[in-house]
Amino acid sequence: MVEWKKIEDKWQKRWEETGTFETDPDTEKPKYYLTVAYPYPNSPQHIGHGRTYTLTDVHARYQRMLGNNVLFPMAWHYTGTPLFAMVERLKDKDPAILDTFINLYNIPEEKLSELEDPISMATYFAKEIKHGMQKIGYSIDWRREFTTVDPVYSKFIEWQFEKLRQNGYVTQGSHPVGWCPSCGNPVGQHDTIGDKEPEIEEFTIIKFHKDEMIFPAGTLRPETVFGVTNMWINPDATYAELRVDGEETWVVSTHAANKLQLLGHDVEVVGEYQGKRFVGAVITNPVTGDEFPMLPASFVDPNAVTGVVMSVPAHAPFDLVALNQLKDDIRKNPEDYNIKLSDINQIEPISVITVEGYGESPAVDVVDRLGITSQDEDDKLEQATKEVYSAEFHNGRMRTNTGQYSSLNVQTAKDAVKEDAIARGHATTMYEMLEPIQCRCGGEVVVKIFEDQWFIDYGNSMWKEMAHENIDMMSIIPKELTQEFHNVVDWLREKACARKAGLGTPLPWEPEWTIEALSDSVIYMAYYTVIKGINEVNPDPETLDEEFWDYLFLGVGDPDEISKETEFPVEKLKLTRGEFEYFYPPEARHSGRDLISNHLTYMIFCHDGIWPTALWPKGIVVNGSVLMEGGKMSKSLNNIIPLINAIEMFGADPLRLSLMITAEPLKDADFSPDLAKNMADNLEKFYQNAETVIKQGKGSDEDIRDIDKWMLSKIQGHIQEADEAMKELKVRKTIHAAMYNMNQDLDWYKKRVEHYREREDRVEAINYVEWKVLETQVRMLAPFTPHICEEIWEMMGGDGYVAFAEWPKVDENYINPEAEELETIIQNSVEDVQKIIKVTSITPEKVHFYAADGWKWKVYLKALELARQGNLDVGNLIRESFKDEEMKVRSDKVPGFARSIVDEITRMPHEKLLQRIRVGQVNDVSLIQDANTFLEHEFDAKVAVYAESDPWVEDPENRAQRAKPYRPAIYVE
Repeated sequence: MVEWKKIEDKWQKRWEETGTFETDPDTEKPKYYLTVAYPYPNSPQHIGHGRTYTLTDVHARYQRMLGNNVLFPMAWHYTGTPLFAMVERLKDKDPAILDTFINLYNIPEEKLSELEDPISMATYFAKEIKHGMQKIGYSIDWRREFTTVDPVYSKFIEWQFEKLRQNGYVTQGSHPVGWCPSCGNPVGQHDTIGDKEPEIEEFTIIKFHKDEMIFPAGTLRPETVFGVTNMWINPDATYAELRVDGEETWVVSTHAANKLQLLGHDVEVVGEYQGKRFVGAVITNPVTGDEFPMLPASFVDPNAVTGVVMSVPAHAPFDLVALNQLKDDIRKNPEDYNIKLSDINQIEPISVITVEGYGESPAVDVVDRLGITSQDEDDKLEQATKEVYSAEFHNGRMRTNTGQYSSLNVQTAKDAVKEDAIARGHATTMYEMLEPIQCRCGGEVVVKIFEDQWFIDYGNSMWKEMAHENIDMMSIIPKELTQEFHNVVDWLREKACARKAGLGTPLPWEPEWTIEALSDSVIYMAYYTVIKGINEVNPDPETLDEEFWDYLFLGVGDPDEISKETEFPVEKLKLTRGEFEYFYPPEARHSGRDLISNHLTYMIFCHDGIWPTALWPKGIVVNGSVLMEGGKMSKSLNNIIPLINAIEMFGADPLRLSLMITAEPLKDADFSPDLAKNMADNLEKFYQNAETVIKQGKGSDEDIRDIDKWMLSKIQGHIQEADEAMKELKVRKTIHAAMYNMNQDLDWYKKRVEHYREREDRVEAINYVEWKVLETQVRMLAPFTPHICEEIWEMMGGDGYVAFAEWPKVDENYINPEAEELETIIQNSVEDVQKIIKVTSITPEKVHFYAADGWKWKVYLKALELARQGNLDVGNLIRESFKDEEMKVRSDKVPGFARSIVDEITRMPHEKLLQRIRVGQVNDVSLIQDANTFLEHEFDAKVAVYAESDPWVEDPENRAQRAKPYRPAIYVE
């Protein structure tokens, strides 16, 4: 058994004692600088976090093996509200928090009182997270560690905001923000439960009315106002009659009344009523003048927008199904409704948009096709809605019954109808949360028009152009996310950047404001490069003014003068500036996909707004999340495993491998305890094989045979596959090449040479090949499983650390297509015999192999060449073959053989096709004869081999005629 803990402790101690991963500028080596989002220390990390950080470490280790001088630092994000929220829940003795801290995080109950302060809690968890990072083997330069409440860091953030403000990117004004009434603060992603970004949507509010009483209905599709057939109201909800801005009388849900106040309206409540009071009222459409009834609908959510809904059944599947269901309900139970069935039956969908491929009413078409009859069919209704909305938005045109908007495409009409309705006083706008979100304090997040709020102006058009330019210059992994970044840049607008509570840096020009957590965490990659030098001097933070940071990061100013003013030694100042110049810009920024819409894109903007193009970030790596046995990780499901616990349960290297092997970065990885145990078993076999190979010795390549050449050639293929995969951080593919595929070939090789191991003329070559396999595998797996690979590397007598060994390169001298193709024949033959034995259930006494005649090889090679040219079909192959005089005398056989190989060759991978063309005809009779000992042992039977036309051939079942190149015919007796 591998003693995982012993090996892990040994190498972690050695790395720490020797400062193995401490990185300083080295002008003799190219640099590679990568970072990952620093953690919020308001809880321990679990295996879900482990994926992002392990991928970053794998990336760092891979780059070191490419010969780069790699900097991988780490810090702690204390700022923001998450810590405050967690502390308050702990102080309140929240049962869920107490259970989590005591039973999941294993914090002694008597220690909990020590965590009832944000800094104390952050320090406690930061220490635990750091311990976990060390125990899993992250190759971090811990000399650059800091927290975001350090006084020096605050001076750095002050400088950041001064620069952004000077360049016109920080503004003040009124703007809609996500707002927590309980906390009395703007809310960002890291302030919400589940880290959900508060996305704000602008709704068009159409002012439907009954006389002077307005029933405002919110919609994202104002162009469909011409198709409204009725209104919906929740009969059981409470509605308020309001005097709005002293001018109009509105009826909205009581919840909406509160929202209107937050949006800056002057609201006076005149009265409150149940929604059923308004059922049956005749409502007027302000845009068309049409009149229709207000109908009851329990599905109307009084918390959504105004709580009043316009119904467009021709274009909204929910409305269509609800209307049909209401008709049925009134027909069955008329006494329950104060509405005449005859009035409702008159309501029919009014189509106002035509879409190619759909009939008069797209909603009717889709609802009928999907067989939807009830409002309870949520999934189908959602599917129908998405289809109709997408088809109409992208391909729809307005019908003639929309007047001046007739023939406009829907995208154009949507904005035109909205603007015209607002201009005529028929509509207004209202901001609403796109989905319900809770603040970490437990309060509901709403939209508030905030007065005199400070914003980072991500809506600045010139700044957006710079961000787009940066994205186009970047290496984004996976590449398919590039457009997603562009899309985010397009829709981003002003972002509230300060709040009145939480830990953080005071806004330098208005210190009563605190810079919020998604604004003080966008350029700290630059801070990593200088903090080591600053810490070595330990200056008074108050002396580190704007000129100090201008020099370090922009090269502006006289270092001698700055040194005098700050008492920062001038040589040290220059060296610290030199570290920034050496390491910047960063080559890669790692994070989860959920941060594309905020942090990662903010990082691009803020770098572009402060530094010249040459110092803009060069790359971003994004990964998906981690599932637990196919499902989401959740405390309620009791399936969250803290990272430090998982390391103790499975071992660091098996855990690392488990987090990397199930998916490429963008896909969600699926972790399970069984998977981790399986990885441990695989690494156990790897270690045991290493012990055997090391004991055998390096061997010699003086007497290499075909099977040895095959294995050495296959190694090169696996190196190439892994190298190409790692360039794009396709870690799953890399591990499969390095471990599974390599092991599969190694197992075959061991089986092939098993009977030669004791032969004096073979042992050195076999040892040589197996050493080469191990030497390659230990380096290819080193970024993923560093502890066991360092152990094996040391056992092998490797130079220094495997962490700095050269990543394997393809050795052209060992690439041998002929050896690979020859062994393919043996593998195919074994596979075919095994299938025959399985199907027939016979115990073989003798196995006969029949190799294809030379004329078949000629036709086969001609087929390969035609396929390379893109001209392979049966007719062409027969015509080209008959140009050879030898083929004409076989006119009865060539067509049939040609037909039998065309499909196989057509489906052959291009590289395989080219390889077989290069190899040409092989002597498979001699090949199988050379493998005779192996084959007889494999089948426990005698083996005979012939060319199919040999006069002495034994062929009682007439099988020889089936022989093909690379696939000898077989008869088992």
